Amino acid sequence: MAFTKAVALLGLIAYLYYESIWAFFLLTPAIVGYMKIWEQECVQQKEREFRQQFQEAIRLMLASLNVGYSLENAIKETKKDLDILYNGQTAIQREFTYMIRQVFVQIPTEQILEEWADRVKQEDLQNFVNVFVTAKRSGGDLLSIIRDSIGQIRDKIEVEREIETLIAAKKYEFKVMSAIPFGIIGYMKISFPEFMEILYGNVLGVGVMSICLMIYAGAYYFGQRIVNIEI
Repeated sequence: MAFTKAVALLGLIAYLYYESIWAFFLLTPAIVGYMKIWEQECVQQKEREFRQQFQEAIRLMLASLNVGYSLENAIKETKKDLDILYNGQTAIQREFTYMIRQVFVQIPTEQILEEWADRVKQEDLQNFVNVFVTAKRSGGDLLSIIRDSIGQIRDKIEVEREIETLIAAKKYEFKVMSAIPFGIIGYMKISFPEFMEILYGNVLGVGVMSICLMIYAGAYYFGQRIVNIEI
């Protein structure tokens, strides 16, 4: 879907800015850039989803440890609760399924958690595992560590939601403003075709439209940086 969207957008740009099929082929490397942006947005979305899943998982793990389960059995009980909480197979469920298999072959729990952090490479998870494993080896209060981690992740999610609420209108305005240049050129081509003819089929016109396109691309890039606030 992303590739189809990128091709359609490129075709629109080639028609509105250059009115040439050759421009489409010359601009095809831009599809790679679009796909990278799309991939980054998908990764960010998956990270937000995993953070929420991870918060629920360690909350369930804390409940199991509170009633006296060992860490190994707490992992198994957490997986059962996650299966009830989520429909289908989420990322957190797959991770706990893999960890249960490691418990079954008697891999030390500290190693299981460290491998989990290395495998996922998510900041909240890595911080939690580092502190948790250190406390377990030194005899620290594991339950307090889990409570603190739950609180920190919950606060982070709440701040993200507040920011999303505050800038939701600005993001919508940004999308509308991003479409306006295409709308203006399309309107001019339909309403005043003789006025736009000078911009196509000659070096000067191609140069002017290329400068306009580069300005638009730069403005879009900085606009994306402004509305995408990371915590």
